[in-house]
Amino acid sequence: MKQKPHILPIIIISQFACTCLWFAGNAIIDELTVKTGLGTEIIGYVLSSVQLGFITGTLVFALLMIADRFSPSRVFMVCAILAAGCNALMLSGHISKWFLLSIRFGTGFFLAGIYPVGMKIAADYYGKGLGKALGYLVGALVLGAAFPYWVSSLIWGTDYTVVVKATSLLAFLGGLALWAWVPNGPLRRPSAKLRLRAGPGLFRIPGFRKAAFGYFGHMWELYAFWAFTPLAIQTFNTWSGNSHSVAFWTGMVIGLGGLSCILGGLWSQKVGSHKVAFRALLVSGALCLVSPLLFRLPSPLFLAGWSLWGMAVTADSPQFSTLVASAVPPELKGTGLTLVNCIGFAISIGSIQLLAHLADGTNTALLFLILAVGPILGLWALARGKSH
Repeated sequence: MKQKPHILPIIIISQFACTCLWFAGNAIIDELTVKTGLGTEIIGYVLSSVQLGFITGTLVFALLMIADRFSPSRVFMVCAILAAGCNALMLSGHISKWFLLSIRFGTGFFLAGIYPVGMKIAADYYGKGLGKALGYLVGALVLGAAFPYWVSSLIWGTDYTVVVKATSLLAFLGGLALWAWVPNGPLRRPSAKLRLRAGPGLFRIPGFRKAAFGYFGHMWELYAFWAFTPLAIQTFNTWSGNSHSVAFWTGMVIGLGGLSCILGGLWSQKVGSHKVAFRALLVSGALCLVSPLLFRLPSPLFLAGWSLWGMAVTADSPQFSTLVASAVPPELKGTGLTLVNCIGFAISIGSIQLLAHLADGTNTALLFLILAVGPILGLWALARGKSH
């Protein structure tokens, strides 16, 4: 069945618009530090609270099978509007530490109805071309994560309220657009009843289990790498005497990952999702291990190396989601994707908080070595056999 040409672009644009909320707090971290009185630990707190909210949301959504029992487009829209509202609360005059963490938690909670549900919607429309479709979709998420940094690097982005207003408005409009123009997909198989044990039971499927554990290794590395890339660039500037824009280059490193997701999706059409995921994870893991050497390189090579890492660290993400979606029964695609996201983001909190704890007393050049644990374990899971 031939799909209407507007479907995938609308899903991609909506996913980009809504996931701009993810790093909106981190992009204005200096202003939030002044408002709350927190120190460098705020880097870990702000992102970890989003991750914790996302984990809680995905757990609730998976157990209640929200994306499989109700219209995914409607779930996406409602969550986009509520997440935008939570994000906009950063404009409040006085922000205490706990108020900030609460509203970032709320943003993360409702992102659980956006990111995995967006993938579920794509899976309802695309069968054999799912790897390619999810490559575009996760690429949109990555660009969404980079967007707040790019806004803050612009002249008019020096007013932090512009970042908050722009991301909130985009998310609101993105949710409405998807609901208005993307109906339920032809491959959707709604679940008629609630089955609380359906999600955990998926781990008995070998293909699902291998893909899930590969994804978990990937998640140990991904968000911690993103969260502490500004510190890496700032440290390189201090040691080398350069003055590279931290906001611009952070956005560039993250944003290039969007391109690699798209290229990986196209490549998966030829070699399969398993090979793309394995090779991307291998490259990012190798860069974890050589990361101390990158700080000793000339400026162009440091930026090129960090940008290559930004591409490798994300290229496998949509392919892991493809492997997960392909391994489960059609009526449990939403639950499977949401559950794997839930556990993966829980793991990401551990790596983020570990790096935040070590950041003050550890040489920054050595900080990223700990991230290699994830790719090593992920590669081991994938090497045990292909996921089908």
